[in-house]
Amino acid sequence: MVFAKAIKRNRNFIQFCLVFALGISVGLNLLYFIYFKNSIYGKNNGDGLLHDGQYFPGDHPEVSVEVFSSQSKVSVVVDGTQILENSLSGKGRGIHLVILNQATGSIMTKRVFDTYSPQEDDAMVLFLNMVKDGRILIFAIKDEASYHLREAARNCLKNLGSKYSYLVGWRDMWVFVAQKGGKPLGEEFSKANDFGSWANPASIKVNVLLSENSDADCNWIDSPDNKRRREFCSQVEGYGTVCSCTNPAPVKFPYQPLEHSVVENIPIILLASDRPHYLYRTITSLLRVRGVNASLVEVFIDGYFTEPAAVADLFGLNVHQHAPSSVGKGRVSQHLKTSLTSTLNMYPESKYLIVLEDDVDVSPDFLSYMNQTLWLLDIDDTLYCISAWNDHGYEHSSYDKRLLYRTESHPGLGWAIRSEFYKKELESRWPTPEKMWDWDMWMKKPEVRKGRECITPDVSRTYHFGSVGINMNSHFHEMYYKKRSINSDPFVTLRDVQILRSGDYEFHLENLVKGAYLLDHSKKPCDSDFVPETTEKTYVFYFELTSLKSTADSSWLTVAKCFKLWDLDIRGSHRGLWRYRYKTNHIIAIGYPISPYGNLKPGDLEPIKVI
Repeated sequence: MVFAKAIKRNRNFIQFCLVFALGISVGLNLLYFIYFKNSIYGKNNGDGLLHDGQYFPGDHPEVSVEVFSSQSKVSVVVDGTQILENSLSGKGRGIHLVILNQATGSIMTKRVFDTYSPQEDDAMVLFLNMVKDGRILIFAIKDEASYHLREAARNCLKNLGSKYSYLVGWRDMWVFVAQKGGKPLGEEFSKANDFGSWANPASIKVNVLLSENSDADCNWIDSPDNKRRREFCSQVEGYGTVCSCTNPAPVKFPYQPLEHSVVENIPIILLASDRPHYLYRTITSLLRVRGVNASLVEVFIDGYFTEPAAVADLFGLNVHQHAPSSVGKGRVSQHLKTSLTSTLNMYPESKYLIVLEDDVDVSPDFLSYMNQTLWLLDIDDTLYCISAWNDHGYEHSSYDKRLLYRTESHPGLGWAIRSEFYKKELESRWPTPEKMWDWDMWMKKPEVRKGRECITPDVSRTYHFGSVGINMNSHFHEMYYKKRSINSDPFVTLRDVQILRSGDYEFHLENLVKGAYLLDHSKKPCDSDFVPETTEKTYVFYFELTSLKSTADSSWLTVAKCFKLWDLDIRGSHRGLWRYRYKTNHIIAIGYPISPYGNLKPGDLEPIKVI
């Protein structure tokens, strides 16, 4: 009995000790949590701010925003951290835009619109219209931004709350902070004293009150696609309806099979850089194409850029990023080589490779076009590529979506080659990083081309929309790329593909020239009545041409200017013969005596002297 009582007393003592120890443990954990919270997140003094610069839930969190605008520098500082600075000479002209998340203060995107150049103001308006209400918008001018800042753009800025958008003039400086769909938060404007000088810098510092709750989460159906969408839309901005709560744009597209397809297992290389909105447009265009296998689209990004990778991830595509090699044109060339080699390492059994860039739209029959033509590379060793692009394919100079040509140049902008051709001939000879060469110009060199040609369509299957790049600006794009044609019919059966084989094509062209109407050689190609007012007729003319070198005094370049074709260098020829459309008529221009087709010229006919 005594022993039992002793055991009971010990049991009570043990229970007391355990409870006491548990209490101490809870207390220590609570103290540790409080200490951990304050040390990691900062102290909250009840004003909603974390005084170590971080945020903790409270009533009124805010961020400090400093913006600076001048001739040579633009900068944005948020809570003491510089998130934007551009002071490089000759770089970053125009209106800089930074967008912050209104709940977290995090950076969602940074853009530059060179509104000194044409069309950039339209791009800015389009972009701002796609930004979600509530976002914090920060604007600043570097150098000059008024020359092509037209009415629509100024009105757009006015609607955001700007008081000075209509006053911004030549070399003026301007900074502006506003909440889209809300109110202006701060603005400063500095006027240039005269035409030959820049205004003094403009700067502001404002405290931006953050929302307690972000633009509430959309009630999208739980799915892998919407999981990617939710992550994407929480991080970046400016992609319009892809982040709409009520009617979001698709990020997955139904597979549409091609009959008798040889392209469904061919990898598609999509070359990208730090142009995420271009990449988004190209991907949405590509994934709508009949026959595309999204799992074989390989996106290669030249550099470790976050936003382009996020765009590719949004669509569930394969993404590869690598460190840049070389600079300028050399960098682009090395990017292509790395992408080609890497793709063949992943797909060693692939017979062909298809290459696109991140600034092109593709036609709905892009892969059908490839499907109907790739076999030519297998049977004709005088061909080395299939191109979706026509160098002379403008709205006024292309017409027949079923018609194909052979050309001695490599048009690029959507093309395919045999894998074997790259591995055996191109890879080991590719220009090294120190060579600042355009890769497509290198591909046209006689020692690379070796007399071989490419297949091109009369109506292009790609459209080059990008106006910013290594070899591109908005003025150049306006002049040479904006008015290009692209096929819109998803179901096109190409005509007479078999006659594109070398011998058959020569026979076909000879008969075509013999049956063509001869244009009046007493007139000049630039004369308004040189081509009669007819439709869908075939005409031929001969003009003096002694060289196919792209010199300033080239007769062909003069002809090209007359017909408003590509006139910067010689492209699109087949043995000194060019084919294009004019007023829907089929025009055949033959250089004499350099073209072998010059032998078809009537003996008493004098070729036209265009120079």
